[in-house]
Amino acid sequence: MRSAWVMKLKPGQEAEYKRKHDEIWPEMVALLKSQGVHNYSIYRHGLLLFAYLEKPDGAPEQTEAVNEVVQRWQAWMQPHMETHADSRPVVEPVELMFRLD
Repeated sequence: MRSAWVMKLKPGQEAEYKRKHDEIWPEMVALLKSQGVHNYSIYRHGLLLFAYLEKPDGAPEQTEAVNEVVQRWQAWMQPHMETHADSRPVVEPVELMFRLD
């Protein structure tokens, strides 16, 4: 399964967002891997973030609403990006238009 989406940074927060991802928590990495994620990349163009991940079909779904690690991560990242009131990032899915294997 492949997923892609876009998010937005707040102006002036590019460096701090990058720094925090350079220091990603081991428990966040463990959670992603436990869900089968094996390729997860986030790219930046200005304030626009483009995220892409791959995981096997049938892998466990993200349980953001109940996972404490995800909730702490989202609260930690909230000052740097556009979010909902509960700290979840504003995410807009993108449609696959072309793929070459």
